[in-house]
Amino acid sequence: MTQLEDCFGRIVRLTDERMEHILEHPEMLGLSLSIAAALSDPALVRRSCSDNALSLFYRFLEETAVGGKFLCVVVKYTEGDAFVVTAYLTNKPKAGEHQWPTK
Repeated sequence: MTQLEDCFGRIVRLTDERMEHILEHPEMLGLSLSIAAALSDPALVRRSCSDNALSLFYRFLEETAVGGKFLCVVVKYTEGDAFVVTAYLTNKPKAGEHQWPTK
């Protein structure tokens, strides 16, 4: 298990099981350091429209196996805990309540 810090100063767990799940997708190979960077220095963070406990951290990556894409890291926050649910590449950020950058 890895402990990462998000842009809000909170500790986020990334378990070995979740990392294995993320790396099942070939386009995600080699992006483990980018996951940490997306959490600590995202371009933007949005709260999920479907689950208020989920925050989506986005960082644009110029070079991936499938071209320039946004890396989205999904984090679930519960009382006293935060953990990565998944991470994936996407063409654009999803709708949701804006959380970062703060204005």
